[in-house]
Amino acid sequence: MNEPLDDDGVLDLRVEQIRRESDGVVSVTLVDPGGAALPVWTPGAHLDLELPGATRQYSLCGDPGDRYAYRFAVLREERSRGGSRYVHETLRVGDLVEVGGPRNRFALKPAERYLFLAGGIGITPLLPMAAAAEASGAQWSLAYGGRQRSSMAFLGELAAYGDKVDVVAEAERGPLDLDALLGTDRADTAVYCCGPEGLLAAVEQRCASWPEGSLHVERFKARAPAAGGSARDREFEVVCESAGVSVQVPVGRSVLDCLDEVGIVVASACREGVCGSCETKVLAGEVEHRDSLLTASERESGRTMMLCVSRAASDQLVLDL
Repeated sequence: MNEPLDDDGVLDLRVEQIRRESDGVVSVTLVDPGGAALPVWTPGAHLDLELPGATRQYSLCGDPGDRYAYRFAVLREERSRGGSRYVHETLRVGDLVEVGGPRNRFALKPAERYLFLAGGIGITPLLPMAAAAEASGAQWSLAYGGRQRSSMAFLGELAAYGDKVDVVAEAERGPLDLDALLGTDRADTAVYCCGPEGLLAAVEQRCASWPEGSLHVERFKARAPAAGGSARDREFEVVCESAGVSVQVPVGRSVLDCLDEVGIVVASACREGVCGSCETKVLAGEVEHRDSLLTASERESGRTMMLCVSRAASDQLVLDL
């Protein structure tokens, strides 16, 4: 039987259930083939699902208190890079899949009040967050937007919360009214948002005047490049302090790839600066952050970087590797 692992562990799990949750969305439940307890996770965590030729990240949307099952959901995407199509067309009950994690860069932090904003499949990490907020006795509300009700998953589960959940089908009511939801900043409220890039960008814009740290977002894809693009690529040196190894990172190559070539293997999954698996401590040097995870204060501190996309703004970086 598998023993509980840390967030860098890998498990071979069996597909116990595949269930249609809405038009275009299925949920998948995984269990240990031998019935063992699974590693613990907290709301906001995701799994790295190893699929043929690709690794994809999916938010856990089940019950963290259930140590014997993981549940995630997948939207069928017409322009799928392979993960969505595989889950919807090929994956079957009884199949074994390799899973990494769980890993959490979208953790629910204590607050007096929560405002959850979901767009489409972005509801998945917010389901266990809403349940945790309810259990804690905190005030909370969820605004869930989608094109039409038939395409919006988990409406039956959310109905149990009554008027704390506002389901906004665009075909019926138009898009989420972000001005009404976010027009007045509140120091006692933590805002958690997940969904398409358009929603995230609009929420970030409206929360710019809120107290620092109020807004927490999770992206399924890399953030759109800033206007004008990033600084011009340059070659730089990376020093791995513990290993005593130095490498040159040329233009057009990532730190992750260059380290891999000299035998310094760092866990990685998305290679887009989204999942956080390759986050590494920086001991010295200045980082040009290109990820879609770190907050402004985390970037300013320069204490960590995502090796898959970020680069050096100095001639040398010293890493805790």
